[in-house]
Amino acid sequence: MEWQNKNQNRTHSGFNEENEMKWNGPYFFIQAADCQLGLIQRYIEKNSEPGWQKEIVLTKTAVEKINSLQQKPRFFVICGDLCDAFPSEEPALRAEQERDLKRILSNLDPSIPLVCVCGNHDVGNQPSSADLLAYQSAFGDDYFSFWCGGVFHIVVNSQFWHDRSLVKEEAEKQDHWLEEQLKTLNNSGAKFGIIFQHIPWFLNEYDEVDTADAYFSLRPEIRQKWLPKFKDAG
Repeated sequence: MEWQNKNQNRTHSGFNEENEMKWNGPYFFIQAADCQLGLIQRYIEKNSEPGWQKEIVLTKTAVEKINSLQQKPRFFVICGDLCDAFPSEEPALRAEQERDLKRILSNLDPSIPLVCVCGNHDVGNQPSSADLLAYQSAFGDDYFSFWCGGVFHIVVNSQFWHDRSLVKEEAEKQDHWLEEQLKTLNNSGAKFGIIFQHIPWFLNEYDEVDTADAYFSLRPEIRQKWLPKFKDAG
């Protein structure tokens, strides 16, 4: 199938909201992260000119395994770092990696919506407006929400909480939007609410302080601001 960006206008066209707002019993979805085409040879094998054939094989195998399931998942979500090359640092390499990734993911069973979440390698450790536009052009909105089987799902761009110094206006827009989504969740009667993002809120404990591994989780002040709001919203 030809690649299509289905997360547009802050929602995902793979789900019919009117039909999906009602809970009809348990279902499952498949979550992945860091398919990151180019990671192995660059960071593990230390290749000066990294390829991504190994990631191609792994991602292709994942798609084949998902397609082979007799009971299909309601959707397949990839929680960030879709490709390795940073869009602003290596745009040509990034374009090649995106091309190969889209070619593989386009083979996903068409009955299974694909949900893409951005990570730091997709929009940058310090995102710029150009980085955001590049991602949106390639994969659609960097934050959006959708209903599936009576559950309200929210996808966020967690890089805004890591470093918003170059994109303060865009980050504030997501903050305001997220507040509205939490109100929707709280008032909708949804069975559950689920939030997808790339950076974990914490590694071990909610109240843990910054450690040497803090790169891999969000700062305590961000955590303390948002997690209570998530809990209150359900």
